[in-house]
Amino acid sequence: MGIILALLIFSFIVLFHEFGHFILAKKNGIDVEEFALGMGPVLFSKEYKGTRYALHLFPIGGFCAMGEDDEATDSPGNFNNKSVWARISVIAAGPIFNFILAFALSVILVSMTGYDRPVVSSVEKGFPAEEAGLKAGDTIVRMGGKRIHLFREITFYNQFHQGEQTEITYLRDGQKYTTVLVPVMDEELGYYRFGISGGAYTKADILTAMQYGAYQVKYWINITIDSLKMLLTGQVGIDQMSGPVGIVDMVDDSYKESRSYGAYAVIMQLLYIAILLSANIGVMNLLPLPALDGGRLVFLLIEAVRRKRVPPEKEGYVHMVGIALLMVLMVFIMYNDIRRVFFN
Repeated sequence: MGIILALLIFSFIVLFHEFGHFILAKKNGIDVEEFALGMGPVLFSKEYKGTRYALHLFPIGGFCAMGEDDEATDSPGNFNNKSVWARISVIAAGPIFNFILAFALSVILVSMTGYDRPVVSSVEKGFPAEEAGLKAGDTIVRMGGKRIHLFREITFYNQFHQGEQTEITYLRDGQKYTTVLVPVMDEELGYYRFGISGGAYTKADILTAMQYGAYQVKYWINITIDSLKMLLTGQVGIDQMSGPVGIVDMVDDSYKESRSYGAYAVIMQLLYIAILLSANIGVMNLLPLPALDGGRLVFLLIEAVRRKRVPPEKEGYVHMVGIALLMVLMVFIMYNDIRRVFFN
């Protein structure tokens, strides 16, 4: 059951991404050849107003075919015959729709569970927070120059900045205070800590749910960006990345762990995972890498600046190389996922 749920979640997120491309293409009068769910052989298809809507055998992802690589047509509806800004809006719409989906799901989740205000519930003896004078009830509003809205941001900031001296700004009785903390190693747990506990959830009305839903999406975007920075700087290895197999395993584990608590707990866990994945896919697709939306946007922005298109054959060559490298990366990640899931 967990595997089926994983496929449904992943397919829905990818389909919503492609729906962004589809909507903006239609809005700009671009011909959409096919809008499909899944990959592989076609199970069902129907043509409507010039677009083929199809269901494919393997329920993994989907696509929106707009004839971007077709240079041999003078049709006014061809993607390449539209203005550069129209094409930019179509390509950017996919990742933007991922963020929109993450926000909508976050609002639902916050409405169901509440939100974790960055309020200190307790300070542990012998740790830097106590020595600096922090107390239960203090609200942490900034760490290391970053604005804090959720308590989990404090936890993850510490994880991404292990052992670093950190300036913390907090509120107490309406007054703002600033202190500097140097985390100490917790020998029992094996990582550096400030000695701050918290994370109690507060109920939210609809307006608050929208506000903290946005904070939650921002949180996952920042986590993804910080993780990529750590990957580039060598703080984490490429073997720690997860692909489709790892995602399916994560969803399956979450389902098994939460089902004993009832359907409500399962729904919350699946929403949480869907938000994480949607925000992650949005960020990853905006990376300026060949074959990704971000790579296509780079070429379109160059065209907008120089008012002349990069020769299609050169752009096509770059994307072809990019696809080949991405396929090699995906095979490597899948191998690591399989080894981690089935042989560890």
